[in-house]
Amino acid sequence: MANKEKNFVSAIIYVHNSEQRIERFLNSIIEIMEANFEHSEIICVDDSSGDKSVNIIKKTAQKANATSISIVNMSFFHGLELSMNAGMDFAIGDFVFEFDNTILDFDSEMIMKVYKHSLSGYDIVSASPQSKEKLSSKIFYKVFAKFSNLPYTLATESFRVLSRRVINRISSMNKTIPYRKVIYAGSGLKSAHLYYKVINGERGKADSKEQKYRSGLAVDTLILFTDFGYKFSFWMASIMMLISIFMTVYTIVVYLIGHPLEGWTTTLLFLSIAFLGVFIILTAIVKYLQIIVDMIFRRKHYIFESIEKLTK
Repeated sequence: MANKEKNFVSAIIYVHNSEQRIERFLNSIIEIMEANFEHSEIICVDDSSGDKSVNIIKKTAQKANATSISIVNMSFFHGLELSMNAGMDFAIGDFVFEFDNTILDFDSEMIMKVYKHSLSGYDIVSASPQSKEKLSSKIFYKVFAKFSNLPYTLATESFRVLSRRVINRISSMNKTIPYRKVIYAGSGLKSAHLYYKVINGERGKADSKEQKYRSGLAVDTLILFTDFGYKFSFWMASIMMLISIFMTVYTIVVYLIGHPLEGWTTTLLFLSIAFLGVFIILTAIVKYLQIIVDMIFRRKHYIFESIEKLTK
């Protein structure tokens, strides 16, 4: 290509037990980077793989001519989010690609399509497969959409490109990034979502460590970034209030027209009121915890999409 892109581009690849896929995937990324960009780097984040992934990366890296390739070796299994955060800390590109896995189910030209779309005025452009979403993912995203106040709909993504502006902004907003997609969506910058046709049907399966990690991440995300916990506690407290009212009325009726055992009335009234009080207190505690979480993980002074200078 005669006219290569002048922007420095970084590509961060998450690697965990990917020896069956990493060579083909890395070759494709090297090819697209060297064909389209004057300056580029690839950062492979090895999340404590127990196979030959690192050896294959080192062997494949020798094929690169102009692209710099590095490996960030995590000390132990951290999971996708922290591992990608580590890779981001080392990335120096004007634009940064994040590849959440090494499944090459898209045409390599999709990478440039996402990048070109970013140049048209978007700070975040994501790419997702058109294949049917997993039931667990579908349920998670629906629950998240219902209990969060984000204007963006989250979906399963294979990779995305970020401008340096969004990277700088999220770094100033949050010192820790427990779930990147939510932070990106809440950054206030312009984003777009592109879908691609899957070129091979097999998406691959995560190993047991990744499955356990993803389940925990889903729960943490609902707690940190939605009102799910508070609303659940609120509705449970409301249900307990109705039950307490019913039990109170029932107890009074039995006391007036029945022949309850001595102490039965007061015991039942006490238990009804006590359970109601416990759930009200728990609801208040959850609300306070949510406020603390807002201050720590979702703290922001203000956010804006852009600034337009109308006069000189």
